[in-house]
Amino acid sequence: MTAIAVLGSTNMDLVAYVSKAPRLGETVTGRDFRTVPGGKGANQAVAAARCGAEVVMIGAVGADGFGVRLRSALTGAGVETAALRTVEGASGTAHITVDDEGGNSIIVIPGANALVTSLEPGDAARIGSADSLLLQLELPLEAVLAGALAARAHGVRTILTPAPAQPLPAELLAATDLLVPNEHEAAALTGLTDVHLAAAALLQDVPEVVVTLGAAGVLYAARGREPLSVPAPRVRAVDTTAAGDTFVGALAVALGEGRPMPDALRWASAAAALSVQRPGAQDSMPTRSQTDAFARSGRRPEPGPPPAPGARTGPDRADAPGNGSRPPAGGAS
Repeated sequence: MTAIAVLGSTNMDLVAYVSKAPRLGETVTGRDFRTVPGGKGANQAVAAARCGAEVVMIGAVGADGFGVRLRSALTGAGVETAALRTVEGASGTAHITVDDEGGNSIIVIPGANALVTSLEPGDAARIGSADSLLLQLELPLEAVLAGALAARAHGVRTILTPAPAQPLPAELLAATDLLVPNEHEAAALTGLTDVHLAAAALLQDVPEVVVTLGAAGVLYAARGREPLSVPAPRVRAVDTTAAGDTFVGALAVALGEGRPMPDALRWASAAAALSVQRPGAQDSMPTRSQTDAFARSGRRPEPGPPPAPGARTGPDRADAPGNGSRPPAGGAS
């Protein structure tokens, strides 16, 4: 069984569903509200566990009711939480607005996540026993770097989701094996809006890059290899929250099982496509059998012109902390 360590955030997502998101200064009436476990780190952990991996979560929750629920949600999904510490104060929260097209906007309050500034005793060993370490940027950079260096020291593959986008230290990039930004994060990191040029620029710092493109699928680039574009299944998105995290978790599982990158990307896109058809973050993530069945069905984009920029038909595209980088339509972004 593939073993995956996740060093990242846990948040309680406070989700408001509206017909259309309010503009600045505008008040709208919503139709529903839910509190659901999320956070990019926890989302990726649950996604990987549901896809069949043995997963350990490293991070922190607060000494509040949300912390109890967040831990329970992870253990209920089969994630090991012995390294998920409880600290004084509030747990992290993500305040999310989801519109009728499945798009979202998010405000994250770090809470307990901001107190994770280093590895605790035993964390390096947990990372060292994994096949892959999943990292994001909702924890302080010093903790992310410490995790990446521990993985590098043990020969563990490091997969970094650079969200929310921010400048990355050279030392962190040097310890990253696979970088998975969405198109907006890739542009923020490189200053280049052309995704192919951005991917090529990122290869100066990391050996492999997967850029998620929402409805347009994903672009894979690696040093010394021709770029590869993988289309996303065409599905109707209900809620793109956590589609990107679903993609990353599934991709880590597929790579840990030794699948060739093209097959791994298609399988991860299938998982993300399933997730956007359901509301919520972790609750929307498919099981391994569901992903296998959907991937075997051979769903491919329907013939016709490509979706307009920003179309919501698959994994989400926004740089949303509570949901993870967004995947392609039906896929990851």
